[in-house]
Amino acid sequence: MIVLLPPSETKRGGGDGPALALDSLSSPALGDVRAELVDELIALAADPAKSRAALGLSASQDSEIERNAALRSAPTMPAMHRYTGVLYDALDVTSLRGTAASRAAARLMVVSALFGVLRADDPIPAYRLSAGSKLPGRPTLASTWRPALEPVLAELASSDLIVDLRSGSYANLGKVSGAVTVDVIAEHEDGRRTVVSHFNKAHKGRLARALSTSRSDPADAAAVAGIARRAGMRVERRGDHLTIVVAA
Repeated sequence: MIVLLPPSETKRGGGDGPALALDSLSSPALGDVRAELVDELIALAADPAKSRAALGLSASQDSEIERNAALRSAPTMPAMHRYTGVLYDALDVTSLRGTAASRAAARLMVVSALFGVLRADDPIPAYRLSAGSKLPGRPTLASTWRPALEPVLAELASSDLIVDLRSGSYANLGKVSGAVTVDVIAEHEDGRRTVVSHFNKAHKGRLARALSTSRSDPADAAAVAGIARRAGMRVERRGDHLTIVVAA
């Protein structure tokens, strides 16, 4: 099983790994697109005004542009430690030890607007590029990534069950046929149900932790739902789609 995660806008700074080496990352078939985008972000960083427009930043966020300028020289750390925020707080990989940590490292992957798909231990620097960013002179990042990323994801899906926890914009970077998908719904006392927005990330983070550390290796959506239920989640299944139901 592979659990596909979205990245986070916020990223931990620093690191004690060597500078970015694109040829050391997993999924080497993505190397050409990775190199193009890294070089474009570095060049774009020389013009802060254009960078702000392309990346959706304000002047108070110019430190993000500085990160992009240093993409090839900044220290790295494993991808799963680089990303922060609500989902990654709930996942809390830094608390895992022993076999649980090894399982998580093997099962967790992140789909990034800059690097395509990353293994948990792929060493990357801090950067700023979201799936909705519009780089000058380039079509959408989805149209840039799909031709390269979808064959890689299809190859992964040919040997492993994919549980896709990505948000819509990151799912659009590369579709995965046959993946188990998940949403989160809040149920009110009167029975009404509403979509959970911000906190759906926390519930998906808890699910990712349960799946990535489970002793069992599920082969279908029903088995994924079983792991979630054993972790205390209320889950409904319709085919390959799971709904986590939480109290409003």
